[in-house]
Amino acid sequence: MTDTRQFGDLATQLIAESRRSTLTDTLLKYNDNLVRSIIREQRDLEKMTENNQNVTPAMLIYQTTIVRNKRCLLAYHKHRMDRLRDMYWTAGGALPHILSNQDIRSKLSPHEVDFLRQYSTSVMDYRAGFSNELDITASITHPPKDLHVLVHVIRDCGIIQTELGTIDFQKGQRFMVRRADIEHLIVQGYLEEV
Repeated sequence: MTDTRQFGDLATQLIAESRRSTLTDTLLKYNDNLVRSIIREQRDLEKMTENNQNVTPAMLIYQTTIVRNKRCLLAYHKHRMDRLRDMYWTAGGALPHILSNQDIRSKLSPHEVDFLRQYSTSVMDYRAGFSNELDITASITHPPKDLHVLVHVIRDCGIIQTELGTIDFQKGQRFMVRRADIEHLIVQGYLEEV
């Protein structure tokens, strides 16, 4: 039995993978082999259409497949970039928190790690101009009711410099602190509101 495959089947597999990622609300491992196979198919199709000036039905199919493959590759990478941006904001803009997680890191390509680093740098550059007035990495889904919050330390996070001085957050302790000083630690999962 021979394995027959039509042009564009690989791109369809890539889109199905993106759809599966969306439905399960997870980031699947970057499929480098499939992406490279689609790029090879693209090069083969472009060679087939390169020197042919005749407009035949086969040429139209090749051109349509080339355009479709490009759209599928762009959609796959756009989906992954959107997922990475969502993870970045969910973690409160804490890039080391994301990249230190080996489960997440193993699913990323080197280019995606570079993207996250550049994205974080851009956000920090933008944020630097008004960081005293507004923290754009703070959660806006649940606006704070009070300026101060009672927190329980879930994981040791060391000594943190706050506006009122330094605090050594050790597991099991409780503190009443200014929300703005420790909001990022709540988002990262080091502290929990009581």
